Amino acid sequence: MAKLVYALNQSLDGYIDHTEFAPDPVLFRHFIDDVRSLTGMVYGRRMYEVMRYWDEDRSEWDAAERDYAAAWRSQPKWVVSRSLKSVGPNATLIKHDIEATIRGLKTQLDGKIEVAGPELAQSLTDSGLVDEYRLYIHPVVLGHGKPFFAGPQPPLRLVASDRIGKDVIRLTYVLA
Repeated sequence: MAKLVYALNQSLDGYIDHTEFAPDPVLFRHFIDDVRSLTGMVYGRRMYEVMRYWDEDRSEWDAAERDYAAAWRSQPKWVVSRSLKSVGPNATLIKHDIEATIRGLKTQLDGKIEVAGPELAQSLTDSGLVDEYRLYIHPVVLGHGKPFFAGPQPPLRLVASDRIGKDVIRLTYVLA
């Protein structure tokens, strides 16, 4: 049975904004290895559109960026959206029966499925489907934006804390 993990970068004050967090080389390598280890990824529409950046090669990329793109492209992706008409390579569009579809993926697959996007993660949390939360805390205070948690959470228990790279702490929580 697969485990559903909600993982994103966030500021010290709890906000997410992919334009504010540039990973150092160690953290970026961690993300490459993490994506390679996944069974797949579940995205909401907005996060998927951000991540589509990795679908096409860019001449300015260095070796690490090419490695990340290759790892990302190789993984199956499920995109939850009622507005999208189609999705890119190696992706499946989920328009209806979201809870049943994700529950089915967890039952049919083994390994780790990562979910990205706070609203989607919240709806999956409300359905009892998120097994683990990984908060990558960056030493930045944004003061505004979209919060990592889009609503109340069930009680959580800290199971790990890891320093990754120069400045980031990853906190891992499971349901208490």
